[in-house]
Amino acid sequence: MLRIRGMVTAAFLAAAAGVWAGPGMAQQDGPRVWIQIEARNSLAAAEERLRDWAGILPEVTGFALASGWYAVALGPFSEAEAAARLADLRAAGQIPRDSFIADGRVYRSQFWPAGQALAAPTPALPLPAAPLTEPAAPDAAMPAPPGESLADSRRAEAALTATERQDIQRALQWAGVYSAAVDGAFGPGTRAAISAWQAAQGAEPTGVLTAAQRAALVDGWRGELAAIGMEPIRDEEAGIEIDLPMGLVTFDRYTPPFAQYLASGDSGVQVWLISQPGDQEALAGLFDLLQTLPVIPPEGPRNRRPRGFEMSGRTAEVETYAQAELGQGTIRGFLITARTADATRTARILSAMKSSFRPFGDRVLDPGLVPLDEATKAGLLAGIEARRPERAGSGFFADAGGQVLTALANVDGCGRITLDAGIEASVVARDSAAGVALLRAGVPLAPPGHAAMAGALPAPGSDVAVAGFSFGIDLPLPSMTFGRFESPTGLDGTPTLARLTLPAMAGDAGGPVLGPDGTVIGILQPRAADPARVLPAEVSFAAPSPAILAALAAQGVTLAATAPAPGQMAPEDLTALGTAMAVQVACWK
Repeated sequence: MLRIRGMVTAAFLAAAAGVWAGPGMAQQDGPRVWIQIEARNSLAAAEERLRDWAGILPEVTGFALASGWYAVALGPFSEAEAAARLADLRAAGQIPRDSFIADGRVYRSQFWPAGQALAAPTPALPLPAAPLTEPAAPDAAMPAPPGESLADSRRAEAALTATERQDIQRALQWAGVYSAAVDGAFGPGTRAAISAWQAAQGAEPTGVLTAAQRAALVDGWRGELAAIGMEPIRDEEAGIEIDLPMGLVTFDRYTPPFAQYLASGDSGVQVWLISQPGDQEALAGLFDLLQTLPVIPPEGPRNRRPRGFEMSGRTAEVETYAQAELGQGTIRGFLITARTADATRTARILSAMKSSFRPFGDRVLDPGLVPLDEATKAGLLAGIEARRPERAGSGFFADAGGQVLTALANVDGCGRITLDAGIEASVVARDSAAGVALLRAGVPLAPPGHAAMAGALPAPGSDVAVAGFSFGIDLPLPSMTFGRFESPTGLDGTPTLARLTLPAMAGDAGGPVLGPDGTVIGILQPRAADPARVLPAEVSFAAPSPAILAALAAQGVTLAATAPAPGQMAPEDLTALGTAMAVQVACWK
């Protein structure tokens, strides 16, 4: 038997082999209902699906929905006929498993069969279902059915099964009025949510649903779920179970650490499942990596924890959310991006994804799962263009409060500045003569180490070292470069430049120059671009610490000066000290 799988889970499908009340056919007694099997977001797409279905179930009908979508349905039937037909068609595998009985409350004009001007069904209830985008104000209050008292509603509620009660809570969650556990227990939280939903519909907020309200709430939830195709996905390769809007996205490919689901049609929604091996260091690297993606707006909340993170952002065009959690040697999470104009729909989808997300097993995406080209290997972005800073250099924590000193050239003319894993920072003091800038992060920081600024320079010939990010963002880890202190002035006697013999690289500029005792004797300056004067590669210059302290003091910033200590630190101790205080500084347009 041919089986057609509805791409949108909340679609209405009418069981096709039943009695069809077309023109000239007698009206059935009692309420009319339909079996909805599918819904599409455009008339053309719905008509195409109806033509497909008509070859299998010739009595299919099509209705415009209150949400702006288009339903594919069978019917109308009596309630008993619909229940029997739905069971038969499901058992035969002729319709999607998520097909359900709809009372036509959200059906508007009928557009299929083609060429027939059929009247819209008479809604069984006056309340329209919630739209897929921003909810509209109700046309009128929803009265209780004649004869149904509050006591009647309570008795009917008491007769509900556990599954039916949980579905009500899920529908309230979808409506955005309930955030507690889905446990089927109607406590104060559920009662308050029901009252909030009733008030939004213009009904009396009793906290107990009438039969009509219960049907409107749950059917509306199911209808919207079907319209966007929310369904559970179990990805064995990624080790992730999650509900995804399969009516809006379609699986594209694995490109570790991502399983990519691209937008279906013009839905504007994309999803990436995240799955990779790793530890806390790898988690920090992933946090850094995601912020280089163009789909992550640069402005937005960032919540980074020892074993996980969340980040989100919104522009006028797009909004994005990402999360990841560290397990036992695994990192798994997801990212979703959608149009800002669809914010209400996206919030509901995101809520469903977050509540259903569950890593399982110890399997993660293997980089050997698919062949990766060099561009993918470099960034593991699988065709996603990485956003890179204008330039990146080094800096260091100047105090226990997390203020950062760097070379002024690293931050001059930047639209925004970030530290390490995308932490926003701003310039609080600068001095052009000394060539230094003091930065302060937008969030409190607890640096693993900070500088002790030297009050005096060491003797010429002393050993020195610079801690810096020599290879820029291509290697976001600090390294140490060792050299020698040559002179407290520049080649022309400039007192604001100390001369070093040290083979520094461009990414080291702004890093701390440590003397033999571990105190910071200066800030490494970038090499001057002077085509008329090309110095040997090992000649470097630093802004000396006495000049830095004086320049900051003139602007009201006081950093303590430390007297030189006798003796010399071991190279491994100097390395530990320098890398603990080093910070990567990135300049963005």
